[in-house]
Amino acid sequence: MVHWNTPRSAMGALLMAELGRENGLTTHACLRGSGLTQAQLSDPSAVVYASDELAVVANLVRELGDPPGLGVTAGTRFRLTSYGLWGFALVSSPTLRSAIRVGFQFGELSFSLSETSARSMNGEFQLLLEPLAIPPQLRRFTIERDAAGIQTLHRDLLATPTALTRVSFTFPAPAADEISLYEEVFGMRPEFDAEENVLAFDERLADAPLPQANEQTAAIALEHCRDLLDRRRARTGTAGQVRDLLLERLNEPPDAAAIADSLHMSERTLRHHLAQEGTSYRALLDEIRERLAEEMLVAQGLPVAEIAHRLGYVEVSSFSQAFRRWKGMGPRAFRQLQPATVNA
Repeated sequence: MVHWNTPRSAMGALLMAELGRENGLTTHACLRGSGLTQAQLSDPSAVVYASDELAVVANLVRELGDPPGLGVTAGTRFRLTSYGLWGFALVSSPTLRSAIRVGFQFGELSFSLSETSARSMNGEFQLLLEPLAIPPQLRRFTIERDAAGIQTLHRDLLATPTALTRVSFTFPAPAADEISLYEEVFGMRPEFDAEENVLAFDERLADAPLPQANEQTAAIALEHCRDLLDRRRARTGTAGQVRDLLLERLNEPPDAAAIADSLHMSERTLRHHLAQEGTSYRALLDEIRERLAEEMLVAQGLPVAEIAHRLGYVEVSSFSQAFRRWKGMGPRAFRQLQPATVNA
């Protein structure tokens, strides 16, 4: 499951921003509301949240109008070398099946935005993609992106395109003159308006040896993946757990006592842990509200009253006061100062 406050490499957001710039967008337009800066994207060691990357995706979809195939183009940018240690662990695995298993084991190190699962059925090895936590207006792009990313990754792992037996998407088919991109990337014409988003290939291919398989290298890569994942999870610590709990019920945010109870600790212990991490319950709640308020105000264009409700404010005036504290101006004035956007 994708947790939006899970830290990940900034590479995914960088690739999306590059796609936006190549389509005429400014860096500011690509990163608006994400909380990210160009300096972060230029730092190979930078870590962002999955929600930050999704905010960049939302900007692309809104500004470019979400043309069919844009997500496919985005997905082909995720080459094996983009994934760092995770990609290294996959390419050194003995077979495609074992590489996929490693991929799921350390899925937090990938750039997937959709929920991905695997199954064997009717002689096929099937990868299912579900946009369970993705806003409806972003689902086509994210499914296209993740599907094309998987196909591109498999091509790099096998040193040849994966011979798919079936590709299906739940969204409508593009126009006839737009279908060639799908055929080029997937090697076949996908089925559209299907019941599931699926990439399927012959079951026997799953057990084919990978050309760069190396047992010792794989063991080293797996150990490095474990270390990296541990470091990233430790980085979130108690603060990360509090963020997750707040995001689950932001329209009725639990207080510090309720969160402490959920984490099986006293409120005093919770406050102590957060203080050691340089933050507090109030600071985390404000941080989340400020980031999402800007996203909903500018990127999504929601009414101020609706934003206030979604962020757990009983009165719109209370939200407006908080927003002035964050930004030095009211929400409506802030929205008016932002560059004009093109609605999808």
